[in-house]
Amino acid sequence: QVQLVESGGGLVQPGGSLRLSCTASGSIFSIYAMAWYRQAPGKQRELVAAITSGTRTNYADSVKGRFTISRDNAKKTAYLQMNSLKPEDTAVYYCNAHLTSSDYWGQGTQVTVSS
Repeated sequence: QVQLVESGGGLVQPGGSLRLSCTASGSIFSIYAMAWYRQAPGKQRELVAAITSGTRTNYADSVKGRFTISRDNAKKTAYLQMNSLKPEDTAVYYCNAHLTSSDYWGQGTQVTVSS
């Protein structure tokens, strides 16, 4: 079992930056692949970025070059550094931990990009 708690969301102006954190408890964090998803109002949840247990990463085309996913296994925390934010990045961002057939989700954190 894994419990995930996100933090770091908020209101930011276009062009600004935020860093989201996802802290895990209850299991061996380092063996899980971690990912960030987001869901905007009226839209399906979509993958934003993912990082394997071996630290390989992949990104949605819409965030490549602007967002960076990383992890600190000693702190059991995954991060999403978001730069050059755009209004279309506005969404609830969810942290996900994945191992074989198991998926765990955080409660979500709101990111609003607006002037």
